Amino acid sequence: MDPLHNTQSGMPESEAAAEARRLIDEWVGKPVRHHPTSFRDDTKPPAFGTTPPVPQPDHRIVPAWAAGIAVASIGVGAGVTGIGCGAWLVLQGLASVTLAGVLMVTLPFAGVAMVATAIGGAISKARAAVTKNVYEGPVTHHTEVHNNSTTRGMFFARTRNEIR
Repeated sequence: MDPLHNTQSGMPESEAAAEARRLIDEWVGKPVRHHPTSFRDDTKPPAFGTTPPVPQPDHRIVPAWAAGIAVASIGVGAGVTGIGCGAWLVLQGLASVTLAGVLMVTLPFAGVAMVATAIGGAISKARAAVTKNVYEGPVTHHTEVHNNSTTRGMFFARTRNEIR
């Protein structure tokens, strides 16, 4: 709808201008309410003596998930510190390892591995069945190969082989 070329019959321009002036005057006549955005206390504090305590309310609200993450991070930090101390102790012990000590520690494991290998070998030999297949009669071997090969493409060629 074009406001300049209005085909509807409305109020004449003189009445519209008078109504617009009346609305603007009515709006200007209303008092403007001012809301202070800050406050400054200009009273001077006493030069000496005690001053009365001023209430300072604390209304910080910490969401439950934030408090949970804070507690969890403290727990994880303490746990990682314990793991680090344990690793340090183990590595300090490994730093003082001698060849004789390593051999003495690994000797039982090597013995157990050797016994397990011997037992496994004995069991596999015992379970191996002796079979002897004897074929009597003529044996014929007939192989027929039909190979259809097609290649498509130039740079990235694809070859398709059909063997029946």
